[in-house]
Amino acid sequence: MIPDKQLEDLIIDQKATFLSRDPGTKRSVNFERYCLHAQIVVISGIRRSGKSTLMRQFACRYDDFYYINFDDERLFDFELADFSQLMIVFNKVHPGVRVMFIDEIQMVSGWERFIRRIHDEGYKIFLTGSNARLLGTELSTHLTGRYAKIELYPFAFTELLAFRQIDHRELTVKKKAELLGAFDDYLKNGGFPEFLKYRDTEFLKRTYDDILFRDIITRFGIRETKAFRQLVNYIFSNLTKEASYHSLKTAVHLRSPMSVRTYIGYLDESYLIFELLKYDRSLKKQYANPKKIYVIDNGMRNAVSFCSSADSGRLLKNLVFIELRRRGTGLFYYRRKHECDFILEDHGVLLSAIQVCFDLNDENREREVNGLLESMKDLGIDRGMILTYNQDDVIRTDEGVEIFVVPVWRWLLEEPGRHQR
Repeated sequence: MIPDKQLEDLIIDQKATFLSRDPGTKRSVNFERYCLHAQIVVISGIRRSGKSTLMRQFACRYDDFYYINFDDERLFDFELADFSQLMIVFNKVHPGVRVMFIDEIQMVSGWERFIRRIHDEGYKIFLTGSNARLLGTELSTHLTGRYAKIELYPFAFTELLAFRQIDHRELTVKKKAELLGAFDDYLKNGGFPEFLKYRDTEFLKRTYDDILFRDIITRFGIRETKAFRQLVNYIFSNLTKEASYHSLKTAVHLRSPMSVRTYIGYLDESYLIFELLKYDRSLKKQYANPKKIYVIDNGMRNAVSFCSSADSGRLLKNLVFIELRRRGTGLFYYRRKHECDFILEDHGVLLSAIQVCFDLNDENREREVNGLLESMKDLGIDRGMILTYNQDDVIRTDEGVEIFVVPVWRWLLEEPGRHQR
């Protein structure tokens, strides 16, 4: 148990640091929605994506609040039983407060029991955490119906433009040139807020290493550290490509496909990579088929892996995937004779098909269009779109199907679904 005076000093120090934090660029979140309801607000996402900054933006809406960050070596021995002491100290320092902000809550085992109790006592609670499975399991088990979840990613393109103070509402020739320059930067360097502020590539490398060592290798006791790092590097170097657990095992000389599956699960829990399943009406086949693997951020990928000019198409595809994830869309890829990059789904209903290519030209036009049309016909989808780097067109087939060809930068600025109706 931490001595009361020491805990009190820590709370005062942490809150002062929290209040001194720059609220930063406003994130694309419906703040009123989350503040007005009584549910626990859970902010999850990869390290350094801006979770604490978003929490600071929420805190600006309250006159007073409690704050504690458990990713602090001074709280290393904090246990479930210490929460009662924490509440006593909180009430001593700031009596009568009914709003609480807690950073990196997953660092304390059994935290969900405490949160459930004080929520039932009427506290408004905001939490952050960096582990998807840990938070998901405990939330669904102990806090069902009591929480709303925000999955935070590095900056979206609209947030990047706000950060750089570029107004995209009225595009003059000069503004469009500025916007396209910002898009080129976003495509290559991604959206981690701190990197965009300081342009220090070492920040991306350190964040990557922290996730691998602190969040995965140390926490899960991985012994095959060399092979594990080779696996992650291989995935980052070959993003968007189709792979099976067996092929990945062979590529990096791991013991078994099950080891690969386990390690990819850890990486997914830490928001570092995401698996995209091949669509099939059989769930069993969906899980058995090869997956495509995408990564959290193009900038991080380019900082830690070898990249070349030939990667532009894959970076564009990765950018689109992350944006679709950010929008909360259910996603698959589809392949029979041809292939379609993304099938969009909502609660079991297939909505649309999206193909992504850097440049639609004479060499790939037939392949890209046929992949889109085949998936639409097989799956009964009537909405199709091809996203490219900077082409704008409408393709009309003999069957009367309209396919919109849209620049990715414009699609990122539009309301979801505009070209899918």
